[in-house]
Amino acid sequence: NIDVVAVNDLTDAKTLAHLLKYDTAHGALPNFVTVNDKNNISIDGKELKVFAEKDPSKLPWKDLGIDLVVESTGLFLTKEKAQLHIDAGARKVLLSAPAKEKNIKTVVFNVNHEIINSDDQIISAASCTTNSLAPVVKVLEDNFKIVAGTMTTIHGYTADQRLQDAPHSDLRRARAAAQ
Repeated sequence: NIDVVAVNDLTDAKTLAHLLKYDTAHGALPNFVTVNDKNNISIDGKELKVFAEKDPSKLPWKDLGIDLVVESTGLFLTKEKAQLHIDAGARKVLLSAPAKEKNIKTVVFNVNHEIINSDDQIISAASCTTNSLAPVVKVLEDNFKIVAGTMTTIHGYTADQRLQDAPHSDLRRARAAAQ
């Protein structure tokens, strides 16, 4: 059982509620989604607290009894930065992207999830590409032994890519995504 308690995003609650209700990829959510007078999202009457805090150490994870933070910003990928959630009271942090340091375990379910132990506070769930490839590679390796391999990935546009040419700190990403 998973009980989603809060979301921290710099976007306002009204926009988050709209994006939750009307998702381009998954379609409309059948639940009743509103923003209440406390500026939190309500889903079928269950309140989801909304925060807009840039510094994770200032989040009220302890007061909310947070067991796990799913860190999906891509900004807190080192132990020191992810630790800010722990310092704020969360028991564990799951990074939704590859960690920037080797001292954080990278785990792909059904491939190497057995390396997790109860003492691990911060782990990485790898990348979407790794989660697509690793299970197939594991089956091939376990049954046939891979001598060498190569893969090509065709990735959908990401939120960081421009659909039209526009300034970006990475000049390649400044070009239109289709280029």
